[in-house]
Amino acid sequence: MNIILVSDSLARTRNMTLSQTQVVLVALGILMSGFFLAMATYIVTMKFSTDLRNPYLRSLLTALHEEDLKRNESEMKESLNALAVKVGELQARILRLDAFGERLAKAAGIKPTEFRFDEKPGQGGAAPTAFSRDLTLPEFKQKLEEISRILDDRSDKMGVIDSVFMDDRLARKTIPTTLPVLGGYYSSNYGYRIDPISGKSSFHTGVDVIATQGTAVMAAAGGVVSAVEFHAEYGNIVDIDHDNGLTSRYAHLLKSTVKVGDVVMKGQLIAQVGNTGRTTGPHLHFEVREKGVPLNPNKFFALDKKDGTLPMALRK
Repeated sequence: MNIILVSDSLARTRNMTLSQTQVVLVALGILMSGFFLAMATYIVTMKFSTDLRNPYLRSLLTALHEEDLKRNESEMKESLNALAVKVGELQARILRLDAFGERLAKAAGIKPTEFRFDEKPGQGGAAPTAFSRDLTLPEFKQKLEEISRILDDRSDKMGVIDSVFMDDRLARKTIPTTLPVLGGYYSSNYGYRIDPISGKSSFHTGVDVIATQGTAVMAAAGGVVSAVEFHAEYGNIVDIDHDNGLTSRYAHLLKSTVKVGDVVMKGQLIAQVGNTGRTTGPHLHFEVREKGVPLNPNKFFALDKKDGTLPMALRK
């Protein structure tokens, strides 16, 4: 190999001739220099890496991991905030379900001791085996989503059941199951009887309850007052519409305390016992009609008794 050296400081060019052996030696020298430089760098790095008290090493490690730590911390905070919000939503839904459950249990007549919604349900089992493991964060989020969907489904179903119970309770409040006069007794029942004035057999469309004049008359069920007027035979009357074609009539009244269009509740004062119309003395004539057809009031009174029996004053 010929090497020509050219320089301004030289009066003339110089030539150098290298043999093949010399070229190989130079190449090996360059390779060995690189190898020794790499080894020296490795040794120095390992030496510093074994000395954790070295401030330069700590600075290097901090610089390398600071960005990763900040990113991981930010992601962890976001995940924890999202989980906290989800847990708060689940707690609110559980409280609502507890309220639903207590109301449904009360409406169904279930004893409070049989369902304690403020206590954790009993659970147990064998200890975890060696194959058990902790849930990962994605798995935990998935479990929360499944619980959320289940709670939504249960809440909707319990809401439907609660609506059914509510409709049933409202229906019961609009059925005339309460005797309008307290402390009275029957003077005439529903059905065929000897008319007290004409002496002929006739059909009595309601029940007569004996009470002193001025005795309070209460609504047998909730509804809307549909008539307050005088009738030649019934005397002063109050009619209440209980919806679904069901009405009740209170007759022979001394006076009324309601007017047409008033909304009344079961047990509310609506009139006073009187002696008006076709009567032989003070009493209340009470009848129930469905779409104008008279019904036996005793059947409605029996609905308000758990044992199915009638009040003593209503028995024949």
